[in-house]
Amino acid sequence: MHELLPLLGPNRTAATADLAARASPRSVGRWIASGGLVRLHPGWVTVPELADDWMVRAHAAAGYAGGPLSHMSALAAHRAVDVEVTRLDVTVPGDRRVRSSRWLRVHRTRAAVATVRARGLPATPLPLALVDTWGDAHRTGALRGYDGVARGALLRAVRERRTTTAAVSAELGHRPELPGRAALAGLLELVAGGCQSELEVFGVLHVLTVPGLPRCTQQHRVVLPDGPILLDAAWLEVKLAVELDGAAFHGSQEARERDLRRDAALAALGWVVLRFSYRRLTRQPEACQAQIAAVYRRRVGVVR
Repeated sequence: MHELLPLLGPNRTAATADLAARASPRSVGRWIASGGLVRLHPGWVTVPELADDWMVRAHAAAGYAGGPLSHMSALAAHRAVDVEVTRLDVTVPGDRRVRSSRWLRVHRTRAAVATVRARGLPATPLPLALVDTWGDAHRTGALRGYDGVARGALLRAVRERRTTTAAVSAELGHRPELPGRAALAGLLELVAGGCQSELEVFGVLHVLTVPGLPRCTQQHRVVLPDGPILLDAAWLEVKLAVELDGAAFHGSQEARERDLRRDAALAALGWVVLRFSYRRLTRQPEACQAQIAAVYRRRVGVVR
């Protein structure tokens, strides 16, 4: 009696044709009929206890389609999103005879299908997956909130240095008809300028561009006794720093104490630091701008 898991191989899923070659067509038919194996896609099976495992389903989808994971599924493979959506996306050449189903969405392309390995899975390169997902999220009838997932994936991928804005922009250059293209180009410009989060994007658009003041420098590096830090925004000529405190990063007592130590070290170097909470930043952007302008003007002539 064959042990099924060893027969399935390291990906724990296999084509029935391959299993039949290792055992026999009759054995494969018997295992399926008895429930020892279950079909994930036509001609692809696994054992019942692994039928809901995302990695197993992803390997089966790519194997069945003969193409890499793409769009949101590729982002999951690249760990640019934490959500592993049940319905998988794959991209195949236009002449490939595979169909979309309840659990699989097949995208077709006339271009060569670029493929890399991500978590051991065949997937489209991360810049391409980001652009594909953005277009998918901005098409007519897209799920509500999908555009936010696409934005978050781009910010995370660049922040974690998994890709660059230049690489994503190059992919975007090949897609003149992409839904939401102008919005993606605008976000890429903000990220290239130093924005690493949605809060910083909001800050640049609504707070940090202060009428009458020169443009700030984003992600300015300052070396402190405990090591280098990056300031969210800085006006170097007057040594004025602005830090945008998102709740996710500054909500704990430890984080607050770290911020106080940083501010004290910056003060010793002649810096003034303004901190704006998420609540104040988003609810009182004009008041934040006014405070920045007032401090900047008081600092003029003080810093040489």
